[in-house]
Amino acid sequence: MTQPPGQQPPQEGFGAPYEPQPGQYGQPPQPYGQPPQQYGPPPQPYGPPPQQYGPPPQPHGRQMPGVYGHPHPQPQPQPPGGTGRGGRSRRRPAVVVAAGLAVCLIVGGGVWFATSGGDGEKKPVAQHSTAGPPSPPPPTGDGKGKAAVDHDTAEKLNAGRKSGEAKVLWIQKNGVDLPRNGADAYGPWIVGDTVVKAMYRTVSGYSVKDGAQKWSLRLPSDVCAAPTRSTADGKIVIGIESSAASDAPCESLQMIDLTTGKAGWRKSYERPGAWDGLSDVAMAINGDVLTVGRTSRTDAFRVRDGKALWGKLPGNCQPFGFVSGPVPIAAASCQTEADDHADQQVQRIDPATGKVGWTYKVKKGWQVDQFYSVSPLVVSLRKNGEEGWVIVVLNADGTYRSQLIGGTDDYAAQCGGDVLTRGKNVDNCLGVAADANTFYLATKPKYVGSDMTNAVVAFDLDTGRSKWKVPAPAGQTLMPMRVEGGRALIYMDATKGKGGGIMSLAPTGGTLRPVLRHPASAAEVERGFSLPRVVYANGRSLLMHGFVSGVDDEEEIAMRTIISFGG
Repeated sequence: MTQPPGQQPPQEGFGAPYEPQPGQYGQPPQPYGQPPQQYGPPPQPYGPPPQQYGPPPQPHGRQMPGVYGHPHPQPQPQPPGGTGRGGRSRRRPAVVVAAGLAVCLIVGGGVWFATSGGDGEKKPVAQHSTAGPPSPPPPTGDGKGKAAVDHDTAEKLNAGRKSGEAKVLWIQKNGVDLPRNGADAYGPWIVGDTVVKAMYRTVSGYSVKDGAQKWSLRLPSDVCAAPTRSTADGKIVIGIESSAASDAPCESLQMIDLTTGKAGWRKSYERPGAWDGLSDVAMAINGDVLTVGRTSRTDAFRVRDGKALWGKLPGNCQPFGFVSGPVPIAAASCQTEADDHADQQVQRIDPATGKVGWTYKVKKGWQVDQFYSVSPLVVSLRKNGEEGWVIVVLNADGTYRSQLIGGTDDYAAQCGGDVLTRGKNVDNCLGVAADANTFYLATKPKYVGSDMTNAVVAFDLDTGRSKWKVPAPAGQTLMPMRVEGGRALIYMDATKGKGGGIMSLAPTGGTLRPVLRHPASAAEVERGFSLPRVVYANGRSLLMHGFVSGVDDEEEIAMRTIISFGG
């Protein structure tokens, strides 16, 4: 619903006052030579673009931290002994929680403080490996064990499948004894017929057809950050902690061939100053370039051999997060000694050289939150904690195009992982999708009776106004994923007695069209994936938990971590 002219948008959702002055906040490209035309891989044959996967809405009322239209985590009811992550997380030690809260203060690179130690340029120390990382000494909860395919459950669920419903292709059980705090899972990355995930101290590849493990790589320490997509030839670099100690910093890099599971180079990089060490890590891959962004700087490395390409740039404006893929867009933060508030920018940057092509200056007091799309360029901005949220649309040259008008609805773009996760990319949201003229956004789920439901709203990118709204089926929620073949692909979650699936909508709205119906017989299992990451392509869908834990070892090992559906 659009608002009447002259009225300010409501504060509960996006649309807080944000009035860019013509010519001030958008600047045309600056010539610095022809930028590369190709960055990163074409669309993966199985899986979504980088900014289009993430956890869908929780069907039972729990809200993911920092989403549903709120810029920071909202207080949530805590289950006994848990932390509110779908009722499965065991309590983290106080020192970890304290570190997480410190990280929350500087999420997005918007808080700067003078610290001793400085930000002097330091060369990363290479630690090349040809045989892969050595195995660490076994700690408590050493990750031993192996994920197992749950054939019995899949067969039982398929026995109750109705005509027109997809099969349960495979279900994976965790099978791994983790530390008492559980572990974040990264991925999935799809390369050919292999789906890869990283968790705790292992990266493993599985067959997309039946879930059989194809390879597994043991790491010397915990995975702590990772890009949302790999290179075109299936290489990736992940962040790992510098040692197996519980307080080890996230400052080491490990290259991996996702096709074979072989480890390549490994190196550490400097994180000078206290706030660099505490800040989130945003990793991205553009072509053969890896960028590792933090509060005060980004370091770039060549993926194939680990060569350091550039680090802290001249001046007081430094990028802190890139978008993976063919369009190298970054969020940057600027600081001067006379002003303790960091202004922020959106920039197009050559990832191989660090040269800035164009800059869009974000209005003072606002911070870059997430990139919902890069082509067209749609940016989520937050203001001073909970004071405001806007969605701004930019032209391809970085000039201002429009601001979306939220109307009376509240919205639910869901981005990133758990609030304590040290990896915070700026390109991993579910609930958003865009084509050249239209932006699709999920509304916040609301209770209707005892069930939650929502809608998808389409916005005109030229005017910012809503064009239409399509409600979800009763008791279910819809989360846009991407636009494909002119239609918006949408994940629909499961509810009691009704399976979820992949749906689609025409650019004009109308009736939801089923693309892949998940079987109703699997509804309860699918509902158990309360915070999954969702991918779909080639007639298959896959849900993966972004966090794995349990109230005890038995539940943790038996936890279902991946489920895949197909014809």
